[in-house]
Amino acid sequence: MASLLSKNFDSADETRPFEDGKGRLDLVHTDRGPVGRAVFEPGWKWSEHVKPIAGTDSCQAAHTGYVVSGRMKIVMNDGASEEVGPGDFISVAPGHDAWVLGDEACVTLDWTGFGDYAVPTGS
Repeated sequence: MASLLSKNFDSADETRPFEDGKGRLDLVHTDRGPVGRAVFEPGWKWSEHVKPIAGTDSCQAAHTGYVVSGRMKIVMNDGASEEVGPGDFISVAPGHDAWVLGDEACVTLDWTGFGDYAVPTGS
């Protein structure tokens, strides 16, 4: 294990675009696993812009992360919901939809759920 590692999301190891140009996921790979920065553009909704890529009825990734900017609504399959914004820590179980609120991109960092996020079915 490296004793020190620094990587920049602006030159990520991997970038995965969302449908219709509504954002992207930038991944940096570490020996402790991938860490992602997602940029969700205004109008982005998981069920419209990632569901066609994932091929599941709802997001099946668990997320542990931090909201850098923008706002998002997260709705669990059981109906529980939360609005999150800048400075919020989030822990989200599999089985949810989410969408951007307002006219500002929502930027999140996630260190558990983005490794397999937005990977086309069959890849």
